[in-house]
Amino acid sequence: MKLSREARRQTKELFELAMVDGRLDADRIRRIATEITDRKPRFYVQMLKFLTRLARLESARHHAVVESATPLADSIRAEITSSLIARFGEITAEFHSNPELIGGLRVRLGSNVWDGSIQSRLESLKQS
Repeated sequence: MKLSREARRQTKELFELAMVDGRLDADRIRRIATEITDRKPRFYVQMLKFLTRLARLESARHHAVVESATPLADSIRAEITSSLIARFGEITAEFHSNPELIGGLRVRLGSNVWDGSIQSRLESLKQS
């Protein structure tokens, strides 16, 4: 079942109430979800799904996943984290090693991906 415009608007308003200083407050979002569950307004299941989706997207906007071919030194990790914070504001960073990249980095922040790996360059040459 598709979410109605009214339910979507109400859910967005409730989601905005869960924001504190531009960041999602986990306690507020839990209270809002509990309130929706208790009151059971029309389309409440779809509202909860949409609220969950909005919360997941918002938290992904503030969490970077950095992949490299080999484990990075702490100084390089700190430099990458500080440059991401300078560009995008307060974020958390998670670092992984992925030998398939061959070399370079792949950074994913929300729905944005910056791929400077040798693997992606080889793939683009293969497709040319």
